[in-house]
Amino acid sequence: MTDQALPSAKPNEPLVQRLVRSLLYGRNVDRAAKARARVGLAMLAFSLVFAIIAARLVMYAVIGDSHGSRRGGSQDAVATARPDILDRHGEILATDVKAPSLFAEPRKLIDREEAIELLTATLPDLDPGEVRDRLMSRKGFVWLKRELTPQQQRDVFKLGLPGVGFLRENKRVYPTGRDVSHLIGLVNIDNQGIAGIEKWVDGNGLADLHRAGFATDRQQEPIELAVDLRVEHALRDELLKAKEKFHAKAASGIVSNVKTGEIVAMVSLPDFDPNNPKEANDPDRINRLTTGVYEMGSTFKAFTLAMALDAGKATLNSLWDARAPLQYGKFKIHDDEPKGRFLTTKEVFTFSSNIGAARIALSMGVDAHKAFLAKMGQLIRLRTELPESASPIVPRHWGELNTVTIAFGHGIAVAPLQAVMGIDALANGGYLIPPTFLKRSEADAMKLAKRVIKPETSDKMRFLMRLNAEIGTARKADVPGYYIGGKTGTAEKVINGRYAKKKVLNLFTAILPADKPQYQLLVMLDEPQALPETHGFITSGWNAVPTGGAVIARIAPLLGIAPRFNLPPSDRLILAASKDNR
Repeated sequence: MTDQALPSAKPNEPLVQRLVRSLLYGRNVDRAAKARARVGLAMLAFSLVFAIIAARLVMYAVIGDSHGSRRGGSQDAVATARPDILDRHGEILATDVKAPSLFAEPRKLIDREEAIELLTATLPDLDPGEVRDRLMSRKGFVWLKRELTPQQQRDVFKLGLPGVGFLRENKRVYPTGRDVSHLIGLVNIDNQGIAGIEKWVDGNGLADLHRAGFATDRQQEPIELAVDLRVEHALRDELLKAKEKFHAKAASGIVSNVKTGEIVAMVSLPDFDPNNPKEANDPDRINRLTTGVYEMGSTFKAFTLAMALDAGKATLNSLWDARAPLQYGKFKIHDDEPKGRFLTTKEVFTFSSNIGAARIALSMGVDAHKAFLAKMGQLIRLRTELPESASPIVPRHWGELNTVTIAFGHGIAVAPLQAVMGIDALANGGYLIPPTFLKRSEADAMKLAKRVIKPETSDKMRFLMRLNAEIGTARKADVPGYYIGGKTGTAEKVINGRYAKKKVLNLFTAILPADKPQYQLLVMLDEPQALPETHGFITSGWNAVPTGGAVIARIAPLLGIAPRFNLPPSDRLILAASKDNR
């Protein structure tokens, strides 16, 4: 009998096996058919296995970074993704790029001593002791170096060390370099904000999103700031020139929108490159405009006069005795350019009379003076998006002598940004608006605004500031066509508990245009030196004021302020339009 004639089922085969054989092969199937079926089944199984492997390889190629991140979490935080930061016109100020980082898995190393020797020879900046400690540990994962260059990655790759690999991480880069360093701040090695707007972003919910696993590269909207990169660059450039020309220790400046409180530009020199974080550790590179507090000198006279004008205790033509220095206890108050006569309120401002300002403040009284400065936001710490801020230094026991000196900007120290907020209120019609580094509309600003002086008082203060640019100490900043107003300040610095006449902080604050202000500029020069062209003087009118004029000439067109020529003087253009021109 041939094989084909043999029955397909065994004589004693159980019923279940016969049923399975029948379902798989059918009835009366020969052995060749069985073999082909088994081979086909094996091929199908192998095909499934290889398909799974291929799918995993594709997945690792596409989203390998996220898996690598979870792998690295056992030792150190993997650099997190952050949103882009943009200026008001969409220019990128900070963004993430991918950078390779070097890690090791000590348990998988074959020869740890060889790995230590090769890695430290290839990457000389690695600390041999630290590398040894990490590679000799029993941990499953350790970082060796974060943010490698492409050449360093190639060099390490050529070593062919098992247990050593690379992870692509997010690295923060700042395309504009130093231009907005104090405003933007910087991040640490794990891409976490540690200063400036970068720190604010983390504190405003980014860190919580990362911990929850929701903040990925594709889920974050850009942060739009109020800063204008063009204005920022122009301001920084002119401050650098002034710092070098006058051999100043430092130079700083702010441009603010008086109607919205937006900070359009902010520069503090010396600054740093956030792409090189080590520079930020230099204590001389602090943000002097928010972290520092200073006696603001005669710029504070604007508050003194506004206080008296708003209360009705003085008019623009009121007379104040400036015939002789003001003796108060053992102190004697002088004017830099004494006139030896009674001065009107206008002249007190224009000639920057310390004696006149002191008498105006005394006429109001200590309590009223203190209350007015509190209303103007000068006595408490100013809070903005920037975490770096300092509390003002205010007299603990505020008496008449304190009122006398504070009237002309001595005896109280505030953050320059704080003073800018107050001057904005004097110029914008009387509204105190909290400063912001984020974009804000006028409508949104008015929701936060608080009226602190009458509109008529604001008119008078704008008149006084314009008059000062026409005939007073701010003449060197009167750029033709832009109708600016301004106030100067020269504050002697306290050295070893005493005022030093040769070490001064010079300030100039300007509003433009003075008849309908849109922006305020503050310029600060720390310890400028006398030059032949300044005739030996180191006061603000000889250095900070011309610096302000140079800045205005560059930024006014960028801010959309069209020049206007042959405008009438301030008494006819500003004062005549006021409801109360007394």
